[in-house]
Parts: sequence; C-alpha cells; structure tokens
Amino acid sequence: MSKAAELAALIGSQSALSNRNLIINGAMQVAQRGDSTGKTATGYYGPDRYQLTLSSLGTWSISQSSTAPSGFGNSYKLEATTNDASPAASDYALFLQKFEGQNLQQLKKGTASAESVTLSFWVRSSKTGTYIVELFDNDNSRSISASYTISAADTFEYKTLTFAGDTTGAFDDDNASSLEAIWWLAAGTDFTSGTLNTSWGTRTNANIAVGQVNMADTANATWFITGVQLEVGETATPFEHRSFGDELLKCQRYFSHSGDTRNNGIVHSCYTTTSAYANPHFVITMRTAPSLTMKASGRNFFSNNASRTITAFTPQNVGTQNFQHHVQGSGFTSGDAGHVDVDQDTRFFEADAEL
Repeated sequence: MSKAAELAALIGSQSALSNRNLIINGAMQVAQRGDSTGKTATGYYGPDRYQLTLSSLGTWSISQSSTAPSGFGNSYKLEATTNDASPAASDYALFLQKFEGQNLQQLKKGTASAESVTLSFWVRSSKTGTYIVELFDNDNSRSISASYTISAADTFEYKTLTFAGDTTGAFDDDNASSLEAIWWLAAGTDFTSGTLNTSWGTRTNANIAVGQVNMADTANATWFITGVQLEVGETATPFEHRSFGDELLKCQRYFSHSGDTRNNGIVHSCYTTTSAYANPHFVITMRTAPSLTMKASGRNFFSNNASRTITAFTPQNVGTQNFQHHVQGSGFTSGDAGHVDVDQDTRFFEADAEL
C-alpha cells in the first residue's frame, strides 16, 4: 500500500490531515541563528526550536546540513569535535524540543482517555548501537522512555516510537514548557544504572537512559536527524511537509531578528537634542516578552543626512509585539527623523522567547 493510501485509510480514525505534527521545524528548514562551533554549554544552535543540552560532555559543532534522506533538503547535524570516552556519572548530552502546554490539550493527559502519541524521524550516525528517546512531563515531573537502534553507520534510518497515553497529571493550559521530547546522545551512570522506564511514572534519573551508547566517545563522531514528527495515535503517518514560510512563522514566535541588512528600515524620531526613539515591531506576536540582544558592530546614528554621536543604545518597554528603542547621544535636532546604521551583515536586534 502506498503512503498516500495508508494516510487515506487513517482518515476518521486518526488526527486531521493538516496540523498533525506537534513538532516545529521537523524538516530542519529554518536556521535563523546559523551554524555554531566549539559549544560546551546548553543553548539553541543551528536549526530553530531545538536545544542542545550539555553537562560537561564533549565539545560540539552544530549545523544545518544538506545531508538528508530522499524527500528532505536539510538535517540537523551534531558533531562531537572533542570526545569524552569516560563521562562522569552526572554528565549528559541531549537534543530536545519543548512544547507549550496550550498546544498539547488534545493529548487529554491526566484523564482516563489519555491519547497515545507516535514519534517518527530519520536519523543517521557514525556511532551504531542503542539510543534512547524520552518524553518528559515538565508540569508533573513524569517520564517515559523508549529505545531505538542505529544499525548501520553513516546511513539514514527511519524510526518510529509509540508512547502510551498518561492517565496521571494534566498538562497546564498555558504558554510555558509542559513537555519535552528528548533524544539522549550520551549519559553517565546516574542515568543508566536502573531499569528503562518504558511506562509513564515519576521521573527517576537512573531509569531514564538505560542502554544508551556514548555517541561522543570518538572525536568527530556525527549524528544527523530530520523528518521529525510527533502526532496523536499509535501509527506514524507520512511526514507533514509544511512550507518554509509556515515553518518560519512558527519559529519566529520563539526567536526573531531584524534581518541582516543595513539600516533595517527602522525609523527613529528625534525627541530632543540628545534622545531619539523608535518602536520596532516583531514579525509576529512572540510567546512572551523576549530577551533582546542589540547588535553594536558598525553602529552609527544618522539624521538630516549627517552622522550623530551615540552614547547609549537601549531597548525598553519590551512586549510580545514590539519594544521601544531609545538612542541617546548629541547633535540631534528635535523633530528630525533618523536611523541607526550598522555594518552590512549585522543584525540590529535579536529577540529570544524560547521555552
């Protein structure tokens, strides 16, 4: 039976044809932050919406790779540039995506009708062996794990894992992190010394990642993933391809920036001879008022066709839709319009509202 016929057979008994996939950026199309190297600390790097979570385990390079299985243009690539063959008991390396509770209410978690979910993905690694995926309920500190096997080195393999519904502990109906889908990459004995928790229960460290190989035991070991889908039900349906534009908008709820072009079209109004203000808007409403990073490279303020001195460059009154930008300096003319000019490839700001 073709994939299309399989999907058609599921209509009426499975979730809707569109918006089935709870994962954002499952095909790794969007990478607003760009590639990163030499990472030893937890952060969002490479393709959007995925966090690399590290605790004293290796040095990593992260990139959006064009190495991908048929039907996909991109993958998320992790490379352990500095290996750690003997992790300490409390060390770990994780790859994960977090979900807002208000986007999970259809799972009916904490009720007698709790829904099973199925996770599917394409994965490739230079390190074969057993790997662990964990679903972690952040609201109730509950967890369930499942294993998959990478059988052939440097070859994309398709994996599906089904997790039973959890009748204990509802997800909060809000914009905070309620669920995490976690791919374990390496773990110390604190997380591997028990019995794998293949049923929902209170999270116990020793039972989370039993059997997990150490993907980072060899320098320059690689791990790729793409085609990630999490959906209601016990059957993996064909991957829900969304347009780049749709995925970009979903990602910009959590991270956005002003673009890499000179001036960026943000007009300031000179309020006094020493102050100018602008009200930049984000592309879409962000999950919460973001943390803002203002970029400084090549920064100048121009008004009335002349460069003005800048002494301070401050965001304030930050909300989910916009913020006020205050430029302080000298030589301004009250009532004039002006703009901040930065180096050609420098962003004016980055806004981070990640979970």
